[in-house]
Amino acid sequence: MEDRCCIILAAGDGKRMNSANPKVLMPVLFEPMLGWVLDSVKEAGISDENVGVITGSSADKVAEYLKKRGKYHTFLQAERKGTGHAVMQAESMLVEDISKDVLILCGDAPFMDAATINAAYKLHKEQNSDVTVITANVAPAGNYGRIKRDRNTNLLSSIVEMKDCSPDELKITEVNSGAYWFKAERLLWALPQLRDNNKSGEFYLTDTVKLLGKNTSTYMADDSIIVLGANDRKQLRELNDMMTELINSRHYAAGVDIIGHNVIIGKDVKIARDTLLMPNTIIRGKTEIGSGCVIGPNTQIDNCEIGENVTLNCVQAFDAKICDNVKAGPFVHIRAGTTLNKNVKIGDFVEVKNSEIGEGTALAHLTYIGDSDVGKNVNFGCGTVTANYDGIEKYRTKIGDNAFIGCNTNLIAPVEVGENAATAAGSTITNNVPPAALAIERGQVNIKENWYKNELRIKKDKKSK
Repeated sequence: MEDRCCIILAAGDGKRMNSANPKVLMPVLFEPMLGWVLDSVKEAGISDENVGVITGSSADKVAEYLKKRGKYHTFLQAERKGTGHAVMQAESMLVEDISKDVLILCGDAPFMDAATINAAYKLHKEQNSDVTVITANVAPAGNYGRIKRDRNTNLLSSIVEMKDCSPDELKITEVNSGAYWFKAERLLWALPQLRDNNKSGEFYLTDTVKLLGKNTSTYMADDSIIVLGANDRKQLRELNDMMTELINSRHYAAGVDIIGHNVIIGKDVKIARDTLLMPNTIIRGKTEIGSGCVIGPNTQIDNCEIGENVTLNCVQAFDAKICDNVKAGPFVHIRAGTTLNKNVKIGDFVEVKNSEIGEGTALAHLTYIGDSDVGKNVNFGCGTVTANYDGIEKYRTKIGDNAFIGCNTNLIAPVEVGENAATAAGSTITNNVPPAALAIERGQVNIKENWYKNELRIKKDKKSK
Protein backbone atom coordinates (compact mmCIF):
# COMPACT_ATOMS: atom_id res chain seq x y z
CA MET A 1 0.00 0.00 0.00
CA GLU A 2 1.27 3.46 -0.86
CA ASP A 3 2.18 5.72 2.04
CA ARG A 4 0.96 8.84 0.22
CA CYS A 5 -2.34 10.08 -1.17
CA CYS A 6 -3.55 13.28 -2.79
CA ILE A 7 -6.63 15.50 -2.64
CA ILE A 8 -7.17 17.97 -5.49
CA LEU A 9 -9.50 20.93 -5.00
CA ALA A 10 -11.56 21.24 -8.20
CA ALA A 11 -14.95 22.57 -7.11
CA GLY A 12 -14.65 26.10 -8.50
CA ASP A 13 -17.19 27.04 -11.18
CA GLY A 14 -15.12 29.88 -12.69
CA LYS A 15 -17.99 32.27 -13.42
CA ARG A 16 -15.58 34.90 -14.74
CA MET A 17 -14.52 32.46 -17.47
CA ASN A 18 -18.04 32.82 -18.92
CA SER A 19 -18.00 29.16 -19.94
CA ALA A 20 -20.34 26.18 -19.77
CA ASN A 21 -17.37 24.25 -18.36
CA PRO A 22 -15.88 24.48 -14.85
CA LYS A 23 -12.65 26.41 -14.41
CA VAL A 24 -10.43 23.35 -13.90
CA LEU A 25 -11.41 22.05 -17.35
CA MET A 26 -10.36 25.24 -19.14
CA PRO A 27 -7.43 24.35 -21.42
CA VAL A 28 -3.80 25.33 -21.27
CA LEU A 29 -2.11 24.17 -24.48
CA PHE A 30 -5.03 21.88 -25.35
CA GLU A 31 -5.01 20.16 -21.93
CA PRO A 32 -7.41 21.07 -19.08
CA MET A 33 -5.67 22.72 -16.15
CA LEU A 34 -6.77 19.78 -14.01
CA GLY A 35 -4.99 17.43 -16.43
CA TRP A 36 -1.67 19.19 -15.87
CA VAL A 37 -2.09 18.76 -12.12
CA LEU A 38 -3.04 15.07 -12.44
CA ASP A 39 0.02 14.45 -14.62
CA SER A 40 2.31 16.07 -12.06
CA VAL A 41 0.82 13.95 -9.27
CA LYS A 42 1.32 10.80 -11.34
CA GLU A 43 4.88 11.79 -12.22
CA ALA A 44 5.52 12.36 -8.51
CA GLY A 45 4.69 8.68 -7.95
CA ILE A 46 1.13 8.79 -6.58
CA SER A 47 -1.20 6.36 -8.36
CA ASP A 48 -4.69 7.21 -9.58
CA GLU A 49 -6.32 5.02 -6.92
CA ASN A 50 -4.82 7.25 -4.23
CA VAL A 51 -6.09 10.52 -5.67
CA GLY A 52 -9.37 12.15 -4.64
CA VAL A 53 -10.84 15.10 -6.53
CA ILE A 54 -13.25 17.53 -4.85
CA THR A 55 -15.96 18.52 -7.36
CA GLY A 56 -18.63 21.22 -7.30
CA SER A 57 -21.51 22.46 -9.43
CA SER A 58 -20.14 20.86 -12.62
CA ALA A 59 -19.33 17.56 -10.91
CA ASP A 60 -20.65 15.49 -13.82
CA LYS A 61 -18.29 17.11 -16.33
CA VAL A 62 -15.27 16.74 -14.08
CA ALA A 63 -16.20 13.11 -13.32
CA GLU A 64 -16.56 12.38 -17.04
CA TYR A 65 -13.11 13.80 -17.70
CA LEU A 66 -11.55 11.84 -14.83
CA LYS A 67 -13.15 8.59 -16.03
CA LYS A 68 -11.28 8.91 -19.32
CA ARG A 69 -7.98 9.30 -17.50
CA GLY A 70 -7.97 6.74 -14.70
CA LYS A 71 -9.55 5.37 -11.53
CA TYR A 72 -9.88 8.49 -9.40
CA HIS A 73 -12.10 9.07 -6.38
CA THR A 74 -14.50 12.03 -6.46
CA PHE A 75 -16.13 13.88 -3.57
CA LEU A 76 -18.89 16.43 -4.04
CA GLN A 77 -18.73 19.77 -2.21
CA ALA A 78 -22.41 20.67 -2.52
CA GLU A 79 -21.94 24.07 -0.87
CA ARG A 80 -18.97 26.38 -1.36
CA LYS A 81 -17.77 26.98 2.19
CA GLY A 82 -14.03 27.31 1.68
CA THR A 83 -10.96 25.16 1.16
CA GLY A 84 -11.10 23.57 4.60
CA HIS A 85 -14.72 22.56 4.03
CA ALA A 86 -13.72 21.13 0.63
CA VAL A 87 -11.08 18.85 2.17
CA MET A 88 -13.61 17.70 4.79
CA GLN A 89 -15.62 16.08 1.98
CA ALA A 90 -12.78 13.55 1.48
CA GLU A 91 -12.72 12.48 5.12
CA SER A 92 -13.64 8.88 4.24
CA MET A 93 -10.56 8.63 2.03
CA LEU A 94 -8.29 9.94 4.79
CA VAL A 95 -9.55 7.63 7.53
CA GLU A 96 -8.83 4.52 5.44
CA ASP A 97 -5.19 4.80 6.47
CA ILE A 98 -4.41 7.63 8.85
CA SER A 99 -0.71 6.77 8.78
CA LYS A 100 -0.44 8.22 5.26
CA ASP A 101 0.86 11.60 4.22
CA VAL A 102 -1.63 13.56 2.14
CA LEU A 103 -0.84 16.08 -0.57
CA ILE A 104 -3.35 18.89 -1.11
CA LEU A 105 -3.28 20.67 -4.48
CA CYS A 106 -5.35 23.22 -6.40
CA GLY A 107 -6.87 21.85 -9.61
CA ASP A 108 -6.32 25.13 -11.46
CA ALA A 109 -2.54 25.45 -10.90
CA PRO A 110 -1.05 23.85 -14.04
CA PHE A 111 2.56 24.86 -13.31
CA MET A 112 2.80 22.81 -10.10
CA ASP A 113 5.37 20.16 -11.01
CA ALA A 114 6.48 16.77 -9.72
CA ALA A 115 9.94 18.02 -8.76
CA THR A 116 8.46 20.62 -6.40
CA ILE A 117 5.97 18.10 -4.98
CA ASN A 118 8.67 15.55 -4.17
CA ALA A 119 11.20 18.07 -2.86
CA ALA A 120 8.57 19.39 -0.45
CA TYR A 121 7.71 15.83 0.59
CA LYS A 122 11.36 15.06 1.30
CA LEU A 123 11.55 18.09 3.62
CA HIS A 124 8.23 17.11 5.20
CA LYS A 125 9.60 13.68 6.13
CA GLU A 126 13.02 14.92 7.22
CA GLN A 127 11.50 17.42 9.63
CA ASN A 128 8.70 15.06 10.67
CA SER A 129 6.26 17.95 10.23
CA ASP A 130 2.51 17.81 10.76
CA VAL A 131 2.14 20.11 7.77
CA THR A 132 4.56 21.43 5.15
CA VAL A 133 3.35 24.42 3.13
CA ILE A 134 4.74 24.95 -0.37
CA THR A 135 5.44 28.68 -0.70
CA ALA A 136 6.82 31.06 -3.31
CA ASN A 137 8.22 34.56 -3.37
CA VAL A 138 5.83 36.76 -5.37
CA ALA A 139 6.12 40.55 -5.67
CA PRO A 140 3.63 42.11 -5.70
CA ALA A 141 1.83 39.38 -3.80
CA GLY A 142 -1.64 40.26 -5.06
CA ASN A 143 -4.50 38.08 -3.79
CA TYR A 144 -2.34 35.27 -2.42
CA GLY A 145 -2.38 34.35 1.26
CA ARG A 146 0.67 35.69 3.12
CA ILE A 147 3.14 33.48 5.00
CA LYS A 148 3.54 34.91 8.48
CA ARG A 149 6.59 33.91 10.51
CA ASP A 150 7.53 34.16 14.15
CA ARG A 151 9.77 37.21 14.62
CA ASN A 152 12.14 35.37 16.95
CA THR A 153 12.43 31.94 15.35
CA ASN A 154 11.41 32.78 11.75
CA LEU A 155 9.26 29.64 11.83
CA LEU A 156 5.86 29.56 10.17
CA SER A 157 3.19 30.80 12.58
CA SER A 158 0.16 31.28 10.35
CA ILE A 159 -1.16 31.94 6.85
CA VAL A 160 -3.23 35.08 6.49
CA GLU A 161 -5.67 35.34 3.59
CA MET A 162 -5.35 38.59 1.65
CA LYS A 163 -8.85 39.77 2.67
CA ASP A 164 -7.88 39.46 6.33
CA CYS A 165 -4.40 41.02 6.09
CA SER A 166 -3.36 44.11 8.01
CA PRO A 167 -1.46 46.82 6.09
CA ASP A 168 1.87 45.40 7.34
CA GLU A 169 0.90 41.83 6.39
CA LEU A 170 0.02 42.96 2.87
CA LYS A 171 3.70 43.89 2.40
CA ILE A 172 4.80 40.25 2.82
CA THR A 173 5.96 38.71 -0.48
CA GLU A 174 6.24 35.07 0.59
CA VAL A 175 2.89 33.57 -0.34
CA ASN A 176 0.96 30.35 0.03
CA SER A 177 0.84 28.30 -3.19
CA GLY A 178 -2.25 26.42 -2.05
CA ALA A 179 -0.25 23.17 -1.97
CA TYR A 180 0.50 21.28 1.26
CA TRP A 181 1.79 18.02 2.68
CA PHE A 182 -0.06 16.87 5.82
CA LYS A 183 0.14 13.92 8.10
CA ALA A 184 -3.34 12.50 7.50
CA GLU A 185 -3.89 11.84 11.20
CA ARG A 186 -3.08 15.43 12.16
CA LEU A 187 -5.16 16.86 9.31
CA LEU A 188 -8.16 14.82 10.48
CA TRP A 189 -7.62 16.23 13.97
CA ALA A 190 -7.47 19.83 12.78
CA LEU A 191 -10.33 19.92 10.26
CA PRO A 192 -13.22 19.71 12.79
CA GLN A 193 -11.71 22.64 14.71
CA LEU A 194 -11.86 25.09 11.80
CA ARG A 195 -14.13 28.09 12.25
CA ASP A 196 -15.67 30.48 9.71
CA ASN A 197 -15.18 33.68 11.72
CA ASN A 198 -13.45 35.61 8.92
CA LYS A 199 -14.45 38.18 6.30
CA SER A 200 -15.42 35.52 3.79
CA GLY A 201 -17.40 33.41 6.24
CA GLU A 202 -15.54 30.31 5.07
CA PHE A 203 -13.60 27.45 6.62
CA TYR A 204 -10.00 28.11 5.56
CA LEU A 205 -7.62 25.17 5.18
CA THR A 206 -4.85 27.67 5.95
CA ASP A 207 -6.10 27.94 9.55
CA THR A 208 -4.88 24.39 10.19
CA VAL A 209 -1.34 25.82 10.34
CA LYS A 210 -2.09 27.80 13.49
CA LEU A 211 -4.02 24.87 14.96
CA LEU A 212 -1.12 22.47 14.44
CA GLY A 213 1.25 24.74 16.32
CA LYS A 214 5.03 24.69 16.00
CA ASN A 215 5.36 21.37 14.20
CA THR A 216 5.03 23.03 10.80
CA SER A 217 7.45 23.76 7.99
CA THR A 218 7.64 25.50 4.63
CA TYR A 219 9.25 24.61 1.34
CA MET A 220 9.91 27.57 -0.94
CA ALA A 221 9.65 26.64 -4.62
CA ASP A 222 12.53 27.50 -6.92
CA ASP A 223 10.18 29.31 -9.31
CA SER A 224 7.15 31.39 -8.32
CA ILE A 225 5.38 30.24 -11.48
CA ILE A 226 4.06 27.22 -9.56
CA VAL A 227 1.45 29.39 -7.80
CA LEU A 228 -0.15 30.69 -11.00
CA GLY A 229 -3.75 30.00 -11.92
CA ALA A 230 -6.43 31.74 -13.98
CA ASN A 231 -9.75 33.27 -13.01
CA ASP A 232 -10.77 34.76 -16.37
CA ARG A 233 -10.05 34.37 -20.08
CA LYS A 234 -7.34 37.02 -20.11
CA GLN A 235 -5.43 35.25 -17.34
CA LEU A 236 -5.97 31.95 -19.14
CA ARG A 237 -4.38 33.45 -22.24
CA GLU A 238 -1.43 34.55 -20.13
CA LEU A 239 -1.02 31.00 -18.79
CA ASN A 240 -1.06 29.66 -22.35
CA ASP A 241 1.61 32.13 -23.42
CA MET A 242 3.80 31.30 -20.41
CA MET A 243 3.38 27.55 -20.90
CA THR A 244 4.20 27.91 -24.59
CA GLU A 245 7.45 29.70 -23.77
CA LEU A 246 8.30 27.13 -21.09
CA ILE A 247 7.77 24.15 -23.40
CA ASN A 248 9.53 25.81 -26.33
CA SER A 249 12.52 26.47 -24.07
CA ARG A 250 12.75 22.76 -23.29
CA HIS A 251 12.86 21.99 -27.00
CA TYR A 252 15.51 24.67 -27.61
CA ALA A 253 17.64 22.90 -25.00
CA ALA A 254 17.05 19.59 -26.80
CA GLY A 255 18.45 21.01 -30.05
CA VAL A 256 15.23 22.01 -31.82
CA ASP A 257 15.06 25.25 -33.82
CA ILE A 258 11.90 27.36 -33.71
CA ILE A 259 11.75 30.43 -35.92
CA GLY A 260 9.07 33.06 -36.36
CA HIS A 261 5.88 33.25 -34.34
CA ASN A 262 2.84 31.18 -33.40
CA VAL A 263 4.55 27.84 -32.90
CA ILE A 264 2.55 25.90 -30.29
CA ILE A 265 3.74 22.54 -28.95
CA GLY A 266 1.68 20.29 -26.71
CA LYS A 267 3.00 18.95 -23.41
CA ASP A 268 3.48 15.33 -24.56
CA VAL A 269 5.21 16.06 -27.89
CA LYS A 270 8.72 14.69 -28.42
CA ILE A 271 11.05 16.24 -31.01
CA ALA A 272 14.59 15.14 -31.86
CA ARG A 273 17.47 17.55 -32.38
CA ASP A 274 18.16 19.46 -35.58
CA THR A 275 14.50 19.67 -36.49
CA LEU A 276 13.20 23.07 -37.57
CA LEU A 277 9.72 24.33 -36.73
CA MET A 278 8.40 27.10 -38.96
CA PRO A 279 5.81 29.81 -38.16
CA ASN A 280 2.11 29.05 -37.58
CA THR A 281 2.70 25.43 -36.65
CA ILE A 282 0.72 23.46 -34.06
CA ILE A 283 1.97 20.11 -32.79
CA ARG A 284 -0.10 18.27 -30.21
CA GLY A 285 -1.08 14.90 -28.75
CA LYS A 286 1.44 12.06 -28.46
CA THR A 287 3.35 13.19 -31.55
CA GLU A 288 6.98 12.11 -31.94
CA ILE A 289 9.21 13.76 -34.55
CA GLY A 290 12.64 12.54 -35.61
CA SER A 291 15.77 14.57 -36.33
CA GLY A 292 16.47 16.75 -39.33
CA CYS A 293 12.83 17.53 -40.15
CA VAL A 294 11.32 20.77 -41.36
CA ILE A 295 7.79 21.19 -40.05
CA GLY A 296 5.74 24.12 -41.33
CA PRO A 297 4.92 26.79 -42.02
CA ASN A 298 1.14 26.67 -41.54
CA THR A 299 1.10 23.06 -40.39
CA GLN A 300 -0.88 21.08 -37.79
CA ILE A 301 0.30 17.70 -36.50
CA ASP A 302 -1.80 15.66 -34.07
CA ASN A 303 -0.88 12.23 -32.64
CA CYS A 304 1.55 11.36 -35.40
CA GLU A 305 4.78 9.37 -35.60
CA ILE A 306 7.21 11.18 -37.88
CA GLY A 307 10.60 9.84 -38.93
CA GLU A 308 13.82 11.64 -39.82
CA ASN A 309 14.43 14.24 -42.53
CA VAL A 310 10.72 14.74 -43.20
CA THR A 311 9.47 17.97 -44.77
CA LEU A 312 5.86 19.02 -44.14
CA ASN A 313 4.81 22.34 -45.64
CA CYS A 314 1.21 23.50 -45.08
CA VAL A 315 0.16 20.01 -43.99
CA GLN A 316 -2.58 18.80 -41.67
CA ALA A 317 -1.82 15.32 -40.30
CA PHE A 318 -3.79 13.32 -37.75
CA ASP A 319 -3.15 9.88 -36.23
CA ALA A 320 -0.73 8.94 -39.01
CA LYS A 321 2.74 7.47 -39.46
CA ILE A 322 5.14 9.36 -41.69
CA CYS A 323 8.45 7.63 -42.33
CA ASP A 324 11.93 8.94 -43.17
CA ASN A 325 12.54 11.36 -46.04
CA VAL A 326 8.88 11.98 -46.84
CA LYS A 327 8.09 15.32 -48.46
CA ALA A 328 4.55 16.66 -48.42
CA GLY A 329 2.85 19.91 -49.27
CA PRO A 330 1.64 22.45 -49.67
CA PHE A 331 -2.05 22.02 -48.82
CA VAL A 332 -1.99 18.33 -47.92
CA HIS A 333 -4.38 16.49 -45.59
CA ILE A 334 -3.09 13.24 -44.07
CA ARG A 335 -5.93 11.56 -42.20
CA ALA A 336 -6.17 8.86 -39.55
CA GLY A 337 -4.88 5.38 -40.30
CA THR A 338 -2.42 6.50 -42.97
CA THR A 339 1.18 5.31 -43.29
CA LEU A 340 3.52 7.12 -45.66
CA ASN A 341 6.59 4.94 -46.09
CA LYS A 342 10.11 6.15 -46.86
CA ASN A 343 10.72 8.63 -49.67
CA VAL A 344 7.06 9.22 -50.47
CA LYS A 345 6.42 12.54 -52.20
CA ILE A 346 3.10 14.34 -51.99
CA GLY A 347 2.34 17.56 -53.86
CA ASP A 348 -0.29 20.24 -53.49
CA PHE A 349 -3.98 19.61 -52.79
CA VAL A 350 -3.71 15.92 -51.93
CA GLU A 351 -5.70 14.03 -49.30
CA VAL A 352 -4.77 10.56 -48.03
CA LYS A 353 -7.03 8.65 -45.66
CA ASN A 354 -6.64 5.24 -43.99
CA SER A 355 -4.10 4.10 -46.57
CA GLU A 356 -0.67 2.50 -46.81
CA ILE A 357 1.55 4.29 -49.33
CA GLY A 358 4.65 2.35 -50.38
CA GLU A 359 8.24 3.58 -50.53
CA GLY A 360 9.10 6.04 -53.26
CA THR A 361 5.52 6.54 -54.41
CA ALA A 362 4.58 9.99 -55.73
CA LEU A 363 1.19 11.67 -55.44
CA ALA A 364 1.89 14.82 -57.37
CA HIS A 365 -1.21 16.95 -56.90
CA LEU A 366 -4.99 17.20 -56.87
CA THR A 367 -5.48 13.61 -55.74
CA TYR A 368 -7.61 11.73 -53.20
CA ILE A 369 -6.43 8.33 -51.95
CA GLY A 370 -8.78 6.70 -49.46
CA ASP A 371 -8.85 3.16 -48.00
CA SER A 372 -6.05 2.01 -50.29
CA ASP A 373 -2.96 -0.21 -50.24
CA VAL A 374 -0.41 1.28 -52.59
CA GLY A 375 2.88 -0.39 -53.46
CA LYS A 376 6.36 0.99 -54.05
CA ASN A 377 7.35 3.54 -56.69
CA VAL A 378 3.82 4.14 -57.92
CA ASN A 379 3.20 7.35 -59.85
CA PHE A 380 -0.16 9.10 -59.59
CA GLY A 381 -1.14 11.60 -62.25
CA CYS A 382 -3.01 14.79 -61.46
CA GLY A 383 -6.65 14.44 -60.47
CA THR A 384 -6.67 10.76 -59.46
CA VAL A 385 -9.45 9.60 -57.15
CA THR A 386 -10.07 6.30 -55.41
CA ALA A 387 -13.85 6.07 -55.14
CA ASN A 388 -14.02 4.08 -51.91
CA TYR A 389 -17.63 4.63 -50.82
CA ASP A 390 -20.81 3.51 -52.60
CA GLY A 391 -23.14 5.25 -50.17
CA ILE A 392 -23.51 2.19 -47.94
CA GLU A 393 -20.15 0.45 -47.59
CA LYS A 394 -16.49 1.44 -47.95
CA TYR A 395 -14.13 -0.69 -50.03
CA ARG A 396 -10.37 -0.80 -50.55
CA THR A 397 -8.25 -0.21 -53.61
CA LYS A 398 -5.01 -2.14 -54.13
CA ILE A 399 -2.23 -0.89 -56.40
CA GLY A 400 0.91 -2.92 -57.06
CA ASP A 401 4.55 -1.82 -57.19
CA ASN A 402 5.68 0.41 -60.07
CA ALA A 403 2.16 1.04 -61.34
CA PHE A 404 1.43 4.22 -63.29
CA ILE A 405 -1.93 5.89 -62.73
CA GLY A 406 -2.76 8.35 -65.48
CA CYS A 407 -4.21 11.81 -64.92
CA ASN A 408 -7.89 12.01 -63.96
CA THR A 409 -8.21 8.30 -63.31
CA ASN A 410 -11.14 7.18 -61.17
CA LEU A 411 -10.53 3.87 -59.40
CA ILE A 412 -13.91 2.42 -58.35
CA ALA A 413 -13.30 0.22 -55.31
CA PRO A 414 -13.07 -2.64 -54.72
CA VAL A 415 -10.53 -2.81 -57.50
CA GLU A 416 -6.89 -3.88 -58.01
CA VAL A 417 -4.19 -2.54 -60.30
CA GLY A 418 -1.36 -5.05 -60.72
CA GLU A 419 2.39 -4.51 -60.56
CA ASN A 420 3.89 -2.54 -63.45
CA ALA A 421 0.38 -1.86 -64.80
CA ALA A 422 -0.88 1.51 -66.03
CA THR A 423 -4.13 3.33 -66.54
CA ALA A 424 -4.72 5.76 -69.36
CA ALA A 425 -5.53 9.35 -68.55
CA GLY A 426 -9.24 10.01 -68.08
CA SER A 427 -10.13 6.37 -67.38
CA THR A 428 -12.72 5.17 -64.92
CA ILE A 429 -11.46 1.76 -63.79
CA THR A 430 -14.15 -0.63 -62.58
CA ASN A 431 -12.39 -3.96 -63.22
CA ASN A 432 -9.09 -5.36 -61.97
CA VAL A 433 -6.07 -4.51 -64.11
CA PRO A 434 -3.60 -7.40 -64.60
CA PRO A 435 0.13 -6.88 -63.97
CA ALA A 436 2.03 -5.09 -66.77
CA ALA A 437 -1.23 -4.20 -68.59
CA LEU A 438 -2.58 -0.85 -69.80
CA ALA A 439 -6.19 -0.14 -68.89
CA ILE A 440 -8.14 2.27 -71.07
CA GLU A 441 -11.71 2.78 -69.93
CA ARG A 442 -13.22 5.83 -71.64
CA GLY A 443 -16.66 6.49 -73.05
CA GLN A 444 -17.02 6.88 -76.83
CA VAL A 445 -16.87 10.48 -77.97
CA ASN A 446 -20.20 11.68 -79.41
CA ILE A 447 -19.82 14.97 -81.29
CA LYS A 448 -22.84 17.17 -82.05
CA GLU A 449 -21.83 19.62 -84.73
CA ASN A 450 -23.25 23.17 -84.92
CA TRP A 451 -24.64 22.97 -81.38
CA TYR A 452 -27.20 25.76 -81.34
CA LYS A 453 -27.10 26.35 -77.55
CA ASN A 454 -23.46 27.31 -77.78
CA GLU A 455 -24.26 29.71 -80.62
CA LEU A 456 -26.96 31.31 -78.43
CA ARG A 457 -24.49 31.69 -75.58
CA ILE A 458 -21.98 33.42 -77.85
CA LYS A 459 -24.61 35.85 -79.16
CA LYS A 460 -25.77 36.61 -75.62
CA ASP A 461 -22.20 37.32 -74.47
CA LYS A 462 -21.67 39.72 -77.39
CA LYS A 463 -24.86 41.69 -76.56
CA SER A 464 -23.85 42.09 -72.91
CA LYS A 465 -20.51 43.72 -73.83
